[in-house]
Amino acid sequence: MATEKITRDIAGRTVGISNPNKIFFTRASQTKLDLIDYYDAVAEPLLATMGGRPVLMQRFPDGASGKSFFQKRVPKGAPEWLTTTTVSTPNGTTSNALVAVDLAHLVWAVNMGCLGFHLWPYRADTPAFTDELRIDLDPSAGVDFDDIRFAAIQVRDLLTEFGLSSFPKTTGSRGIHIYARLESRWDSYQVRAAAVALARELERRHPDRLTAAWWKEDRGRRVFIDFNQNAPHKTVFGPWSVRARVGAQVSTPFRWDELDTITPDELTMDVVPAKLTAEGDPWADMYDDLNSLEPLLDAWDRDLANGLMDAPWPPVYPKQPNEPPRVAPSRAKTAD
Repeated sequence: MATEKITRDIAGRTVGISNPNKIFFTRASQTKLDLIDYYDAVAEPLLATMGGRPVLMQRFPDGASGKSFFQKRVPKGAPEWLTTTTVSTPNGTTSNALVAVDLAHLVWAVNMGCLGFHLWPYRADTPAFTDELRIDLDPSAGVDFDDIRFAAIQVRDLLTEFGLSSFPKTTGSRGIHIYARLESRWDSYQVRAAAVALARELERRHPDRLTAAWWKEDRGRRVFIDFNQNAPHKTVFGPWSVRARVGAQVSTPFRWDELDTITPDELTMDVVPAKLTAEGDPWADMYDDLNSLEPLLDAWDRDLANGLMDAPWPPVYPKQPNEPPRVAPSRAKTAD
């Protein structure tokens, strides 16, 4: 018989867990409590990457196989000890978002049906400074994981050329995210500009395999370097977080020398803690390895000086200065 409610003492807090035996992931019948135990097992590297950041909650009341909804605002009735911060949407709407202060905050969110965590690219106490460049390698139709591996190597090598160290993770699905920690000097508009410059240079060097084309119809069978994941107020699925897939796949940080052998679908919440225990945190060197954006911003300035406009922004954002028409090329031709 399922237990209706239990409590756990976590990080000095007593956290209630309702329906702990509720199945969240059907392939191996993992429960809500299994998910909490997973996050406890990876708590140290998890909090090293996401500690102090605002969290966008995506709640799955019926587990990974059910429907979900996003919730920026912490709901009424949350415990008084819960830390929140004010975040904004592209249109200026504000919300009191959860802050990933400690494991107790994350377990509270899991109890609300959050399987993984979507994170802002800044810390709640320094919202003016974006401290992570996040490169999302997005597989287009016809692109396989070997293509993603190729793209990851090119991103790593180009970042190295620009003087930035980088650290990869699986997305928990078909792609790879590559992170570079930044000095606290730039806002999200500047970080996005740097990402656009990086994507354009990658396309120039590998036009048959990599693309900076925002419109899907222009990408072909190429890996898209998704620069808009760095747009202001944009969240990205966090390291060590468990995806809403029936197999409980984890967005898993790994070392560059693992790239040729990493198999994302095999990195589940049953597997990752043992891997972490055996090999240690593959991102351990990232946290104090702060990079400068100046070389990439210089590349952005050169592109503008050579006549390039800004790249298109997502449709939820207000029209930006120097942005080209926000319409797919095929529709623009029809209009002409």
